[in-house]
Amino acid sequence: MRYAIIGAGPSGVVAAETLRARDAQAEIVIVGGEAEPAYSRMAIPYLLAGQIDETGTYLRHTPDHFDKLGIRMVQEQVSTVDTDARRLLLSNGSSLDFDRLLIASGSHPVKPPVAGLDQPAIHHCWTLADARHIAKYASPDSRVVLMGAGFIGSIIMEALVRRKVRLTLVEKADRMVPRMMDQTAGNLIKQWCIGQGVDVRTSTQVDAIDTDPSGSARYLLRTTPSGVIPADLVVVATGVRPTIGFLQGSAIETRLGVLVDDHLQTSVEGIYAAGDVCEGFDWNTGARAIHAIQPVAAETGRLAALNMSGCRTVYTGSLGMNVLDSIGLISTSFGQWQGIDGGDQTQLLDESGYRYIKLQFEEDRLIGAITLGTTEHVGVIRGLIQSRTQLGAWRQRLIRDPSRVMEAYLANAQ
Repeated sequence: MRYAIIGAGPSGVVAAETLRARDAQAEIVIVGGEAEPAYSRMAIPYLLAGQIDETGTYLRHTPDHFDKLGIRMVQEQVSTVDTDARRLLLSNGSSLDFDRLLIASGSHPVKPPVAGLDQPAIHHCWTLADARHIAKYASPDSRVVLMGAGFIGSIIMEALVRRKVRLTLVEKADRMVPRMMDQTAGNLIKQWCIGQGVDVRTSTQVDAIDTDPSGSARYLLRTTPSGVIPADLVVVATGVRPTIGFLQGSAIETRLGVLVDDHLQTSVEGIYAAGDVCEGFDWNTGARAIHAIQPVAAETGRLAALNMSGCRTVYTGSLGMNVLDSIGLISTSFGQWQGIDGGDQTQLLDESGYRYIKLQFEEDRLIGAITLGTTEHVGVIRGLIQSRTQLGAWRQRLIRDPSRVMEAYLANAQ
């Protein structure tokens, strides 16, 4: 059996190892598009912060790990998937045949339509190569503008703060982490970050980036309504999208990502998808969704490999969840944190203490939550949502006092 895996991230690596454990004789090839050992993108901020070196980002730390397992690594981009011929066409003109294929190509950063982005010292923070460039310019006291205060941008923010730069954060939405936090939580995170020395400008659009004719800065960012912001380095973190361009013209059905069934198989038999590119099911809503977090990537890689090797295993879906550390302030969001039509909600706010909890209900089930400044409720909130617990009388008790989620969990666990 010839197995091919597109993508050398956590999903692809776990899948390859699972396949080898299931089939000692199979040919297994991982096709990764970067000239690096398999690594975790989520470790890059820790690299920039100086908490680890480059080897600390590697997914496997023994240099001959894949060789010992008989897993071949090919460092080329996939340009086309020929589903009829069961063949991958690579960017160097070569090809790879397969019997079964896993698409675990992950995501790529979104480039916003801003004039002047294609200049030196303006970088995304997505690859190890990006990190090397950013480290070159992000010296102590340098002026850095970070475009984007979403989840990824907020993680990068902490790394830049640790490098002791003069940081300005620009976000076009009206709050920080708008896809994860409501107005209350997003604005509390903003105020916290301002208190930590970050110049945070929400509701601000970058219109263009020009070189500074005076030479006092490398660039001048022209923004609305904040005017001109000088910068020695610009880091772009304005979102990511699944990497599916190479599937154009193939028989594999895509939407935002690659559509899969409850065994992670695509619309083409014998071809599967996992990780950030996989558009599967959110079991909390029943709708299709992409949950681009590393635990989901690893688990879908494992489950896809089991199905590829003939061990039929149902993928029940995943839960949308995020946990973020914003310079020491922990925030989380789970499930349908925005609430639903006809649902109930409750909240508890200590603005001066930067503590906030908000719960969303559908009838007597907890379906979503936001927390800020507290970690003691995280596990039980996830457990209540994931177990679809019918709270009964505890629903009204939580509406009166949402801090009692631990009691609700224990009462319903018996």
